[in-house]
Amino acid sequence: MSEKYDVIVIGSGPAGYVAAIRAAQLGLKTACVEKWSDDKGKVVNGGTCLNVGCIPSKALLDSSHRYHDAHDGFENHGISTGELSIDVPAMIQRKEKIVAQMSGGITGLFKANKVASIFGYGKLLAGKKVEVTDKDGNVTVYDADNVVIATGSVPINIPVASVNPEENTIVVDSTGALEFQEVPKRLGIIGAGVIGLELGSVWARLGSEVVCLEAMDTFLAMMDQQIAKETKKIFTKQGLDIRLSSMVTGSEIKGNEVEVTFKDKDGNEQKETFDKLIVCVGRRPFTQGLFADDTGVQLDERGFVKVDDNCATDVTGVWAVGDVVRGPMLAHKGSEEGVVVAERIAGQKAMMNYDTIPNVIYTHPEVASVGKTEEQLKAEGVEVNIGTFPFLAIGRAVAADSQDGMVKMIADAKTDRILGCHIVGPSASDLVQQIVIAMEFGSTAEDIGMTVFGHPTFSEAVKEAALSVHGHAIHMPNRKKRK
Repeated sequence: MSEKYDVIVIGSGPAGYVAAIRAAQLGLKTACVEKWSDDKGKVVNGGTCLNVGCIPSKALLDSSHRYHDAHDGFENHGISTGELSIDVPAMIQRKEKIVAQMSGGITGLFKANKVASIFGYGKLLAGKKVEVTDKDGNVTVYDADNVVIATGSVPINIPVASVNPEENTIVVDSTGALEFQEVPKRLGIIGAGVIGLELGSVWARLGSEVVCLEAMDTFLAMMDQQIAKETKKIFTKQGLDIRLSSMVTGSEIKGNEVEVTFKDKDGNEQKETFDKLIVCVGRRPFTQGLFADDTGVQLDERGFVKVDDNCATDVTGVWAVGDVVRGPMLAHKGSEEGVVVAERIAGQKAMMNYDTIPNVIYTHPEVASVGKTEEQLKAEGVEVNIGTFPFLAIGRAVAADSQDGMVKMIADAKTDRILGCHIVGPSASDLVQQIVIAMEFGSTAEDIGMTVFGHPTFSEAVKEAALSVHGHAIHMPNRKKRK
């Protein structure tokens, strides 16, 4: 007779491991299935985010920023370093140590919370049974009262620039871009979205000539366009060559290089040669081999698992969270969904607010947002008041050589409730959290404007943007006079 659990989670990424831990905290007998393993066959928890996504990319972003700061920024502070060099293998090794530490941390949390860790490829069968095939091909079937699908997503592969690491390491996806052992002289990136910009920033700081080929005619179309335009201006000044309306039509590996063919905005065929090419055109939900035909779980036309507002599928006791369901593919969104599902399984009435999920691009400066954009609100016919404030007028930012960028605050014209906040600038990822909290409590722009902020801090730009909504900003001229 197979072992039975109250909850079995398939996938140990940010959505899955959090769901498993919270379920165990609530007294539910819980197991988590993970197929990822290291060279020694040991289970590696953490999913894409921890192993080949959020954490390793941030490690490289931090290392490359420190190098760039020393190379180009120290002199302005009167600091001389002499000739600098970068040991790329050492940088990659540091990244791998961080990943191992964080993965080990999840394993420790599983043990502390008595979550059973099961290694193998999980598949949902009818009747909430989970079939697990281990690395040796052995199959075990487990019973569960509840199954949580948290299998995440994988990079989209495109025929015109196919990624096959077994054939070459010249054309790679985001995973391969984390493993370069030397700085490419010329680096091509297909896609100028979040992943492309972050990876492009890493290697551009270390000396690569980076060209981003973006098929869309709008830069960061999902972002507020005033902030997107300011961001593009900053990145262009940093040396990123961002080419919009550039549709890649083919690629050919020639020796140790790759020749990329694309059509420009006028429809003319162009060619560029690169040492490395990173394909970053998006991600798709990972559901390959996940469901038996008779489970009753439905997928939508794009391959996402169909769920309701509380992440329940059409099959009672089967849930799905994270990248594998609708909504933004963000680790923190998946983690919160994992908590909600675990608590609902335990009989609680948990729910989450999808309107206040922050979004961040970890470039330098960072780009962050919460709520709706000006374009979205105009399309919905909502009357708004808008306030902006540049970091150039913030003493802390100028003192830190981090004066590029701005804060944009959007409030309802009738109620003054904050509807969105969009930032490009220093510590944007942390500054936006202030407005996430404010929006959760239904705060107005006036509430933020009346709050005392420490001086000197980057946060003062948030306060000044809120004051600017009504023309009351102190540190820049306004056409409106304070009443």
